[in-house]
Amino acid sequence: MDASQNAIGASGGNGIVSNQANDAAAVAADEAKQNLNQVINSIQKTLVLLHQLYLTISSFNVASQLPLLQRLNSLVMELDNMAKLSEKCDIQVPMEVLNLIDDGKNPDEFTRDVINNCIAKNQVTKGKTDAFKSLRKHLLEELEQAFPDEIEAYREIRASSAAESKRLPQSQSMLPNGDVKVKSEL
Repeated sequence: MDASQNAIGASGGNGIVSNQANDAAAVAADEAKQNLNQVINSIQKTLVLLHQLYLTISSFNVASQLPLLQRLNSLVMELDNMAKLSEKCDIQVPMEVLNLIDDGKNPDEFTRDVINNCIAKNQVTKGKTDAFKSLRKHLLEELEQAFPDEIEAYREIRASSAAESKRLPQSQSMLPNGDVKVKSEL
């Protein structure tokens, strides 16, 4: 079970999510960002060390042997640190992105393709939704001709249901992400 399921289970399953679960999720998100920033800083430090190592090797002489060994040791220690820090991060990079990078292409192509595919799927879904709306309208027109009394009762039920749906959110508070926070009745 994740944190939100634990919170719902602890509250009796009536949909009341405790602030503790929200706080725990916020702390986990902040911790993940901090871990990621540490890995990014370690990568940048490693790049600096590699550049220093390159400069030392390109102008190598006997007198620069000790600085070379020190920089190699620093690089090994930073790579070890980076490996330890990366264990705390759970970042999943799609294989397609890695393949694009290996092919010398821009990984933004993957993002563009994903967005274009989402737009295409969204258009297909919108078309299906519009088709169902049209079908519903047509069926209601046909049913109204055949069963006018039943359709009138159906519309009254739908109207009362819609009014109830509008009253429900007023008793709840909306969170910034669009979720509904149910007020506890203690």
